[in-house]
Amino acid sequence: MNRTLISLIAGMLFGAGLAVSGMLDPVRVRGFLDLFGRWDPTLAFVMGGAMIPMALAWLVQRRMATPIAEAAFHLPDTDPVTPRLLGGSAMFGIGWALGGLCPGPALAALAINPLAAMVFIVAMIAGFILVTKIDALPQPAIADAR
Repeated sequence: MNRTLISLIAGMLFGAGLAVSGMLDPVRVRGFLDLFGRWDPTLAFVMGGAMIPMALAWLVQRRMATPIAEAAFHLPDTDPVTPRLLGGSAMFGIGWALGGLCPGPALAALAINPLAAMVFIVAMIAGFILVTKIDALPQPAIADAR
């Protein structure tokens, strides 16, 4: 199987899961984040349900020498927590709370509610550009603590 077909199938499966679970509805996502109001636990069940196939995928990956459509696995490093990571996480959470969407569901929501999704996507792209500009600034020298 080629990588494009695998990517297409995985993306369609992900989008279908988001649609079926109701996670393309910003009102439902905001309901999950409203801990002291009318809390909607649906997203907790979706995330909990997603952990099962992911745990199985990690078990299968450990037994494979190489992936099906690639020469080697490209797994993320386990980097330490940095101010950049904390800042990015905070920006993601604020955007998720305000917009009720995150990048994957926003792209899938283009098919259901294009105007609201496009507003979020434009803001997301502006954030990407801002981070690129900030990363291009000269970084202050930090003394090695060793």
